[in-house]
Amino acid sequence: MRFIRPSSFIISLSIIMLTYSVSFGQDDNRSIRYMHNETPDDPYKPRIESEIETSPAYRTRGSNYTTVQVNVNEDGENILWDAANEPSISVDHNNPDRMIIGWRQFDDVTSNFRQAGYGFSTDAGDTWTVPGPIDPGVFRSDPVLDIDNEGIFYYNSLTKNSFNEYWCDVFKTTNEEFEWDEGTFAQGGDKQWMYIDNTGGMGDGNIYAFWNASFSICYPGSYTRSIDNGVSYEDCDGVMGNPIWGTLTVGPDGELYTVGSASNTGLVVTKSSTAPDPDLLTSWDFATYVDVDGSLTGWDEINPGGLLGQAYIDTDKSNGPGRGNVYVLASVDRDNGDPGDVMFARSTDGAESWDNYVRINDDPYNNKWQWFGTMSVAPNGRIDAVWLDTRNAPQNNPYMSELYYSFSFDEGTTWTENERISESFHPHHGWPNQNKMGDYFDMISDDNGAHLAWANTINNEQDVYYTHITPWLVGNNENPSNSNEPTFINYPNPVKTKTTLRYELLNSENVNITIYDLLGNSLETIIDNKQDFGIHNVVYDASTLSQGIYFCVLTAGSQIQTIKLTVVD
Repeated sequence: MRFIRPSSFIISLSIIMLTYSVSFGQDDNRSIRYMHNETPDDPYKPRIESEIETSPAYRTRGSNYTTVQVNVNEDGENILWDAANEPSISVDHNNPDRMIIGWRQFDDVTSNFRQAGYGFSTDAGDTWTVPGPIDPGVFRSDPVLDIDNEGIFYYNSLTKNSFNEYWCDVFKTTNEEFEWDEGTFAQGGDKQWMYIDNTGGMGDGNIYAFWNASFSICYPGSYTRSIDNGVSYEDCDGVMGNPIWGTLTVGPDGELYTVGSASNTGLVVTKSSTAPDPDLLTSWDFATYVDVDGSLTGWDEINPGGLLGQAYIDTDKSNGPGRGNVYVLASVDRDNGDPGDVMFARSTDGAESWDNYVRINDDPYNNKWQWFGTMSVAPNGRIDAVWLDTRNAPQNNPYMSELYYSFSFDEGTTWTENERISESFHPHHGWPNQNKMGDYFDMISDDNGAHLAWANTINNEQDVYYTHITPWLVGNNENPSNSNEPTFINYPNPVKTKTTLRYELLNSENVNITIYDLLGNSLETIIDNKQDFGIHNVVYDASTLSQGIYFCVLTAGSQIQTIKLTVVD
């Protein structure tokens, strides 16, 4: 039934479109908006179960990350000759063991027909269950996932019918099971993004979405909102500045922000203060141009049929000094001729003005690609960034890419040394009858680390992976370094029962010492109070820990140090 509904809106939408044309006008640059639309060029081609071949699924672990393949069969094996890309992740903030990743599922690489693939985990991403597409045999693309404060997951999915109409359906789970309902018509169009307000304020539970109006059932509308937890979605509206290929977020007070490609170069950020109020229509306070010394591009040789990545926006919702800051990040084709750098910008006044841009990738080259840049902000204000990087690619194979990571704990002023957290792979392997590895990755940060959903071709085919990154272990000596750090050691190590933690504070500081497991889960807080400067010794009883490796993280003011604890019998 949902595949017929949009046609019934054609007459009313035509009237609404006339209003949009007066209120928002035509796009300033329509040519860029007619690039990169999702099209079902090939018919549905289901796999024959008896002919499916498998191989071992990929899994690896580094000192500061764990990577697990997500798109596996019921036995946890990789399925050969399929493809998966454009992953989106949602993690239950009330129970981080529960998470879902959605992706564009291609059952056979000889066909670009895609479906709404997904998998879920109940053990913090260590293992994944993949029941099959939400709508088997139905063309679906551009998956975007989120979760509300009640633990209900939402899956926004683009589709298209024979009338060349693009729209989105949003599917919901219950707050306990990983089963989807029949979906709700949610307006929409190509390259849509969705965000749910979980701030606990007036707009808590509101769902926001925007997309590329040029490929939408309600052109030139590009925005909708639900104020009833996804039961219904409002009529299409416009977004000031006409952003595309970007994302949304809300600030600590529920104010709504969007970011996307500007009509000429750089990015455009739009803000609404009325969006959280269910009694008011969404109106836009302003749209601000953000200079990132380049622009989002498509049809680039590193990802010929897709983008260098999307534009990301997030806010600092902590109670720290950066609360309310707005951040944007994107991989852009630089004005200086560099084909792709990860560029970051910050606003400290609610997006009205922006500080000078910062280049996050620290390689010395101007002819390498840093692409699919992705950002998220943790509740404690830490900013995480990942991207694909060709800095180590050989001259005869310039597309070889690796995943890199960096983070900032001072509101984006400085960034840790870039850390490589994957092996090298060729992104052109395993194309599912279209010349790209999708258009985006997705990441969610909590205080313990970053949860990343991404695609690579390490298996020599496109597959989706979950990586958990522990930021405290990044960089030299497994932590960010500077001359003002306290000294932190322990003895004995390995530990059987008790060990002494010894550290020196250079100033009177708030001190927190917490034990983490290898996945970054917080197990026990040993110290959490203000202490005087000088040398401190704390005896820790590790007898409650099972045999294995753990990390003891000391935070003293803005300084962080980590000890690797090996617990033995």
